[in-house]
Amino acid sequence: MKRVLELRPPNALAKLGDDSRVCLLNGKDVIRVLRDDPVIIMACNARIKHVIPGIMKAAEDLDAAICFEIAKSEGDLDGGYTGMDPRTYWETVVGYAEEVQFTRPFFVHRDHTQVKSTSTEAVESARRILDVSLKEGYTSFSIDASFNELPDNIRITKDLARPIDRAGLGLEVEVGEIKSAGDKGEITTVEEAETYVRELTDDGLHPDLLAINNGSKHGNYLPGEEVHIDLARTLEIYNVVREYGVCIAQHGITGTPPHLIGQFADNGIRKGNVATQWQNICHELFPEDLKRDIATWVKTTKKDIKNATRAFKERIDTIPAEDAKTIADRAYREAREMLVHFRAPGTGTKVIERLAEGL
Repeated sequence: MKRVLELRPPNALAKLGDDSRVCLLNGKDVIRVLRDDPVIIMACNARIKHVIPGIMKAAEDLDAAICFEIAKSEGDLDGGYTGMDPRTYWETVVGYAEEVQFTRPFFVHRDHTQVKSTSTEAVESARRILDVSLKEGYTSFSIDASFNELPDNIRITKDLARPIDRAGLGLEVEVGEIKSAGDKGEITTVEEAETYVRELTDDGLHPDLLAINNGSKHGNYLPGEEVHIDLARTLEIYNVVREYGVCIAQHGITGTPPHLIGQFADNGIRKGNVATQWQNICHELFPEDLKRDIATWVKTTKKDIKNATRAFKERIDTIPAEDAKTIADRAYREAREMLVHFRAPGTGTKVIERLAEGL
């Protein structure tokens, strides 16, 4: 473990301090040593802090490597719709790791740094949050310019990825926009994925993960909406991009049947994002008066319930200790079940031993 802790990236160690034993690793290292194993790293968008200790306990008990992440929309420089800016999120995750004495390897990922147009404003907004997150100790980064045509996606991704690549940190890129529940989107083609990854690598960049549209959706599926994830296409894409050292990142797992999740790892998926599930746990188990006030706010404002996270942040953060424990306990049970489906048990030791051996 001592040798592995010495591999913590300089930007993270600068914030942790030399005395910290928190095993916050480079996302690139974690994915690299597990690349050829049929396992999936669970990446948790912990929009509400009370789930974090439960998730960590599950990972500790099952000896699983894990990831904590937050998207640009969730936690932008102004706090996004969670009220957590990059520093607050990093300090919240690491604070819990210190508090519960979490020993398993993990990385903190800047998820979905979206660039929704080719405008200078959109690109520079993404650059600012990447730069700040780099300074704040994040050890893996996503660049998502998939809203744009492929040539623009490639150009924007190359531009924004340079500092991350120079720092040698984890890099996730995206081709094929992943839609929200209820929206339709085109499945990513093998040709698109191969062209995208090849042009990035030919230009000297080294992505670790590729997010694709394989039919999954963000958020809760709508009543009657079927879950359809094209694993055959996913495997086709993986078999092409693996030659470039790239694996697949799966977005939109909340609501996916467990038997299907179990097949993901056989199709090149090495990172699986789980976000809305943790939010759902919290809203189910909040104190009754808070649930009532949030429901009224949602009805009055006609906003998605996720936006209540910021509007009620002070009350959410200070719920009674017994309610916070109830949420953490439920998060523990669901995280434990999910980690088993992801075939993640034992990956903590695998990462530590392989990195210590210099693999």
